[in-house]
Amino acid sequence: GVDCALGEEPINRLEEPEAVPAPAAPRPVALNPLRPPPMPAVPRSEITVAPEAAIASAREAARTAPTLEALRTLMETFDGCALKHTATRLVFADGNPQAKVMFVGEAPGRDEDIEGLPFVGRSGKLLDRMIAAIGLDRSKAYIANVIPWRPPGNRTPTPQETQVCLPFIQRHIELVNPDVLVTLGNPSTQALLGTREGIMRTRGKWIDYDTGTRTIRAVATFH
Repeated sequence: GVDCALGEEPINRLEEPEAVPAPAAPRPVALNPLRPPPMPAVPRSEITVAPEAAIASAREAARTAPTLEALRTLMETFDGCALKHTATRLVFADGNPQAKVMFVGEAPGRDEDIEGLPFVGRSGKLLDRMIAAIGLDRSKAYIANVIPWRPPGNRTPTPQETQVCLPFIQRHIELVNPDVLVTLGNPSTQALLGTREGIMRTRGKWIDYDTGTRTIRAVATFH
């Protein structure tokens, strides 16, 4: 028999329990059939263009620039090179565009990226001494880079990045139309003069450079 109670009230354990109502299903959100669903945001640094398309686009854009100012504007709006989205600003050129001597380096560094001018850091001071040794200064010379945007961490530009930027510097040289082109360092020498030889072999040798409208004298040197 029962000899103790577990509660004040008796419990009928044969009785059916009351059903617990199920939670209401969420109401479907009506979609506007005329508006596509939103796409996840993609950082600009991750937006890429197919290499062949980017190179072709750069060639076409550069070809249409009638002046240096027009070329600069085209480069500022060009989105085919991913370096643009990681750099602070475009580093176009410095010096006198009417100069007879044009110097072309590889790419901007940290100081150049901040100021928007080529060769302004320690490398710039070295270049100033170099051009002073031949009786010139920045008012009598013109300076640019093959790559107009600083690579992240000052890394070496990839071959693809160089090929995308090459039409712009080629058009740049054509518009400046110097009598002498000086390539600074191995990367710019190989990119512009079409040689695979190292700077030790090409340094100091005069090479013909075809701008598309005339042939000018080019020479490579260390930097």
